[in-house]
Amino acid sequence: MRISSTLLGVATLVAAAEAQLRGFNYGAFFMNNAAKKQVDFEYEFNKAKNLPGTTGWTSARLYTMIQHGTTNTPITAIPAAIKTQTKLLLGLWASAGSANFNNEIVALKSAISTYGTAFTNLVVGISVGSEDLYRITPTGIANRAGPGVQPNNLINYIKQVRMAISGTGLSGKPVGHVDTWTAYVNASNNAVISNLDFVGVDAYPYFQTTMANSIGNANATFYDAYKQTVAAAKGKPVWVTETGWPVSGPKQNQAVANAANARIYWQDVACSLLAAKVNLFWYDLQEAQWGNPSPDFGIFGAGDLGTLSPRYSLGC
Repeated sequence: MRISSTLLGVATLVAAAEAQLRGFNYGAFFMNNAAKKQVDFEYEFNKAKNLPGTTGWTSARLYTMIQHGTTNTPITAIPAAIKTQTKLLLGLWASAGSANFNNEIVALKSAISTYGTAFTNLVVGISVGSEDLYRITPTGIANRAGPGVQPNNLINYIKQVRMAISGTGLSGKPVGHVDTWTAYVNASNNAVISNLDFVGVDAYPYFQTTMANSIGNANATFYDAYKQTVAAAKGKPVWVTETGWPVSGPKQNQAVANAANARIYWQDVACSLLAAKVNLFWYDLQEAQWGNPSPDFGIFGAGDLGTLSPRYSLGC
């Protein structure tokens, strides 16, 4: 394994968790817009626990508390996590307006009352939003579609969540936010950071087309973003909530998507983060069960997870 010298140089800046979190990101629906059911989440969570060449992938990051296709019913990933004993980084979607966020709060409260400590004991953190500041902050890379959330509104959402979990089994769980490193280094978002218990950062050298972003530079590009996030985090723990390299897709500046490069990125970035005990949620276990996403970041391709082998080695 090649341990990043860049990471070793900044490791002392990072307060690593006592028990490192290793997980993947899990969407609420498939490419055909069909909602994932409890059995689907169970299937994915169990696959993650049995990856060849590695251990400890027992955590899951969610983007929403709401079951896809419903107004405010709790997502079925929760009973799946209880059954498989998968730790949860909860997510509340914040880029769809206040009415939708109120429904996220309803689903959160309902999950607490429905599942009790079987649920709350598995929660390792709560992320209020995902890349919402990125959508409204023109820093470095083109904004994605979506309304985003202004910093003051996001702070109000964070306060809503703290009120909602007060006096419940989730009281005291760390409340954070997930965004791109470009959003965190923008001083206009400093007030958001001040209201967080942890900072979740998403960083993809593949998409950083204004920089030297070949696979040969990807390790340095990632850790430059990571170090800048740590510097902007006001001493808060920094969790890597999304990163990865696609196995297929269009060339992005110097970045070429293929399995060989995805393996290099895993070895250089994932393995070094694991060695440094940084909480990590990789993107992605399986981009699509069927269909042809482009780019495709999945460790596994389309098809039945139970019959598939990884597209590249996961050993360190």
